[in-house]
Amino acid sequence: MRRPIESTQYTSFTFTAHLLEARIDASVGTVGDALENALMESQIGLHKTELIKPRRPWHGLAGVELGTAEWVDWFNNHRLHSAIGDTPPHEYETNHYAQHQPQPAAGVNA
Repeated sequence: MRRPIESTQYTSFTFTAHLLEARIDASVGTVGDALENALMESQIGLHKTELIKPRRPWHGLAGVELGTAEWVDWFNNHRLHSAIGDTPPHEYETNHYAQHQPQPAAGVNA
């Protein structure tokens, strides 16, 4: 059976949108949790696909914890991200904030 075009990671978004439209509060958690869950589920999927499954069998929790720390470092600091010009996310963010420093108001001395 083929999955519908709308994948399960967006189900939470759609569900939250329907709740908001109907002015219904979520029965569990706080408003907006469904959106956060979709992002987290997507991240967990990447973690499993890129780290957990390829490196099995794992020989204890310490190995998983160390592997996860290394993967997070790579993911944030070294991974080339095509949506931001094949730049690592940390480098892109650093450059962004360097170009967008708050400017002092005119006539105000720092």
